[in-house]
Amino acid sequence: MTTAFWCVLVAGLLPYAGTIAAKGGRRFDNNNPRAWLADQTGWRARANAAQLNGFEAFPLFAAAVVVAHLTGAAQARVDLLALLFVAARIAYLAAYLADLAWLRTVLWFVGIGSAVAIFVAGH
Repeated sequence: MTTAFWCVLVAGLLPYAGTIAAKGGRRFDNNNPRAWLADQTGWRARANAAQLNGFEAFPLFAAAVVVAHLTGAAQARVDLLALLFVAARIAYLAAYLADLAWLRTVLWFVGIGSAVAIFVAGH
């Protein structure tokens, strides 16, 4: 299995770090989790937003890796870009939790840009 495919697995699981952060703690209401999350503020609300964004970013990345493999893109390039995507998404989550909006925006663009670069790598 290629590094890029392993990165798909990591990227698919990464939003759950935000989920755990958002819902962690004794006060979490598992009987009505969406309503409970909607009432959160501060870092818990940001963790929830980060997990949602992670789930939104994942399909483009996963599809890009598959397309790159199907089109015979240079594996070393795809692997490097996939690692960049994962690193950007990890940093994005950290920036979101730390309330660093400007850095979060930059990291979002790095992540999406790397996914697009993977998608067109074989063309």
